[in-house]
Amino acid sequence: MSWAALGSAGIAMAQEATEDEASAEIVVVGSQIKGAKINEALPVTVVSTDEIRNSAAVSGDELFRSIPQFGDVQFNSQYLPGSSNGARGDIGSLDLRSLGIGNTLVLLNGRRVVAHPTSQANDQLVPVLSYNTNAIPVNGLERLEVLRDGAAAIYGADAVAGVVNTVLKTDYQGAELSLQYGGAEGTGLREFNGNGVIGTNFAENRGNITLFGSYDHGTGLESTEQYFTASSDKRDLFDGTRFEGATSLDGRSTTTPFANLRTYGNRAVIYNRTALTNASGQFHLQPTSSTGCVATVGNDRCIQNGAMATAGADRDLRYDTQAQGVSIMPRLNRINLFMTGHYDLSDDVSFFTEAGFYRSKTKAQQSPVATLSSIPVYVPASNYWNPLGQAVFANGTANPNRLAGTNAPTSGLPLTINNYLFEDFGPMNITVTNQQFRLLAGLRGEYKGFNWESAVSYSEAWARDVSDNISRTKLQEYLARSTPDAYNIFGTSVNSQSTIDAMREDLTRYTKSTLATYDFRVSKADLFTLPGGNVGFAAGIEARRETQLDDRDPRIDGTITYTDPLTGAAAGDFVNSALNSDTSGHREVFGAYAEFAVPVISPEMEIPLVQAFNVQLAGRYEHYSDFGDVAVPKVAAAWDVVRGIRFRGSWAKSFRAPNLEQTNATVVTRANTRTDWIMCEADELAGRITNFSQCSRAQITSARRSGNPDLKPERAKTLSFGVVLEPPLPEGVGNLTFTADWWRVRQTGLVGIFGEGNALILDYLLRKEGSSNPNVIRATPTASDDEAFAGTGLTPAGEVLYVLDQYTNLQPQTVKGLDFNLTYRTPETGIGRFNLAVNASHFLKYYQEPSPGIAALLAAQDAGDIDAAVNISGGRSLLQLDRKPKWRGSASLTWTLNNVTVGAFAQYTGKVYDTSLIDSDGDYWAVKATTTANLYAQYRFTQGSLDGTSVRLGVRNLFDKAPPLSSSGYQGQLYSPLRRYWYLNISHKF
Repeated sequence: MSWAALGSAGIAMAQEATEDEASAEIVVVGSQIKGAKINEALPVTVVSTDEIRNSAAVSGDELFRSIPQFGDVQFNSQYLPGSSNGARGDIGSLDLRSLGIGNTLVLLNGRRVVAHPTSQANDQLVPVLSYNTNAIPVNGLERLEVLRDGAAAIYGADAVAGVVNTVLKTDYQGAELSLQYGGAEGTGLREFNGNGVIGTNFAENRGNITLFGSYDHGTGLESTEQYFTASSDKRDLFDGTRFEGATSLDGRSTTTPFANLRTYGNRAVIYNRTALTNASGQFHLQPTSSTGCVATVGNDRCIQNGAMATAGADRDLRYDTQAQGVSIMPRLNRINLFMTGHYDLSDDVSFFTEAGFYRSKTKAQQSPVATLSSIPVYVPASNYWNPLGQAVFANGTANPNRLAGTNAPTSGLPLTINNYLFEDFGPMNITVTNQQFRLLAGLRGEYKGFNWESAVSYSEAWARDVSDNISRTKLQEYLARSTPDAYNIFGTSVNSQSTIDAMREDLTRYTKSTLATYDFRVSKADLFTLPGGNVGFAAGIEARRETQLDDRDPRIDGTITYTDPLTGAAAGDFVNSALNSDTSGHREVFGAYAEFAVPVISPEMEIPLVQAFNVQLAGRYEHYSDFGDVAVPKVAAAWDVVRGIRFRGSWAKSFRAPNLEQTNATVVTRANTRTDWIMCEADELAGRITNFSQCSRAQITSARRSGNPDLKPERAKTLSFGVVLEPPLPEGVGNLTFTADWWRVRQTGLVGIFGEGNALILDYLLRKEGSSNPNVIRATPTASDDEAFAGTGLTPAGEVLYVLDQYTNLQPQTVKGLDFNLTYRTPETGIGRFNLAVNASHFLKYYQEPSPGIAALLAAQDAGDIDAAVNISGGRSLLQLDRKPKWRGSASLTWTLNNVTVGAFAQYTGKVYDTSLIDSDGDYWAVKATTTANLYAQYRFTQGSLDGTSVRLGVRNLFDKAPPLSSSGYQGQLYSPLRRYWYLNISHKF
């Protein structure tokens, strides 16, 4: 589920940390000084237990999607990469301010948590790591604290956009059980959640132990269940728009069960005086009902010369993946357990501990395994079904499937498979298991007025991604057979299940990350006294060790290799996976920090227009074993003009350390759909298309990226100013709070790459000028390529095999925005109690300064040397592009009268532009702004046998809105694919 599936008003009711909260004997995120009031200077949002419960969120992903200050969710269960190279399964991510994955520090009870071990490419196409929000025990949260401010000076690396602190229940007494069941209309999706909490004091109330756990089960969602995901061809969805009929909307795969082949050595073949292949030996299979058949080979299959065309009748041969019923949301089982405990050893010293366990298993289906152009597979001349194979097999039997009347030699011709989809293997089944645990033990106490605390912790996360695949070695063995059990890619017979099973192999990727920490902290709310009041102080040391392991399947990491039977070269053994080395790394970090809370002016000083003025000063030093030292400062201040009017501001430096994969990876091979723009240029010059928006030269392009041990940390400067208005209202009217904050984050040295898409654009530009990009590795042009470029004046370009790239520190980006929060709470009245909340986030600027290479491309486009329809990534304003709307907001209204509660919740996501869909003028498709609404009613029994029981009936996406249309059907990082969703929740407090 996702934000559109949220059930009530709760999260919009996230409150600014008030003066009462900040002065309570708790540490609110943003300061390490226990009991200090400096939080008044900081933009901290606190979400309480009641608000979390009212949200009906049963996962961390649902919880965070409802808070407007959090951006798109790039790691999510709806994102199902075509290979295990990306994070899959039960996964959610955090992206505060949309500054990017990894720029938000996540704490659990004030201490770091281990990152999910599987990386995923970010907008800069580099692997990033995120904490898995679904590992948060939502039902065990006491409160959620969100600091919307840079805080590396206090917490260290990664606190660039801010900090999320999840605070777990402690000192719970009693027990509570909750059961929830729901489903989405018009689909087979059904979900169940059960969770409970139990706690008790012991040893004459000197200790407490609290246990909580939850179990989730979901049946999953298939592509065929809703119209916007029912087909990979989205053209019909855009009828009546300016993109009506745009071929770029046809997302059906050009890799199909109709094999594209080429004779080895590019030997041309004639059949009965007709060209069976083109001059480069290329031909493809197709149904006999299609036009252009040259020779029939049986079972309603025939051969047409040349490669399969990207337009015309051959377009109908494309493979519609989504029409086959692939997973949009996987089937899910999840368990989440946690324990907190403490015991007072004396009046001054307490022992405390935490233990957590999370495990999930998801199952999904995707398109069948397909070949990659960069990984050749051959059909030997000995293959029983090869129509150009040996006339007589080695065992002396005649080849019954060889075409008569060709000029193929009697020894036969081996064939290279350019692309082929193994449909008879069935859909690719993917099972992902995620597991995480955490152990912590510590002591805290008081000594001569100082609060002190020390703890050690160890946490570990691992993921095992298992998917169907095909061994190239075994495939080659069965392709070489001269008997009917040989594997047949020509469609002239049905391959037996035993043949198929003999070639199957599971592809397993195992990733693991660990985090071991030690810390010692001291704080004192009254270190010494100034005229304005007591100066608070905190200091501490921290040490941690981080490790990451990416253990690739032996058939990928080079342990088990495939030997090319024609060239003798060694390669990875899976049909659709290039060699990817295992990656492992570790680092040790030592940090020290100090913080002061300075009351410069107090109300007792009676200074006009300055009721109070408080300052926070903080600094931190960290030493990294792999790249050296970092030191960062922070200054924050709060000025109370009069009671109810406060201005606040902060300035800080922050940093994000390069992750262990970015620094330690040797070769990382990734495949993405990219457009070969020089082919578009040839098509336009030859008159096959009239403009670039009609170009359909997208293909799967492999990129070979390498890590960089010389990477430096990404650095940032954050600046914010805000106002807090809490006007004193007449007694009995209620409480009103309004906050507005302006903020700016400027980051430098972002880790990124040039990108294979940009590399192909540069290659297109250079080939127009008579040269080429040496980082784009192409095959030798075939006769088909020569024909495509004939008469254009361009030198023919062969098929792209792969693109070379490396991670590096790139240029800066600047992001500015505004946050607004309005809350109004009434006291108890004769008609009940009302809570109103409005929370909004507005981007003013999101500008990424282009690197020199990107800047050169942009200049060439401005000069007209690159077509306007070409999308150059990595520079210019990113505001409103793809997943960065200008506005996001939520509003809620909750009414409670006696035992009845009714809540309404609405969420707004602003318009964005889909850069994957661009017209000839360079204008993008606009993904419309959308508002969804949720509603629930709850009754709480207080008498009889049902005393302590609550029943809630809710509906999510009340008006049954489909997500706004995009070129991919919908944007899963911003929106849920679910329509109207009903749920029933029953809970009982014992």
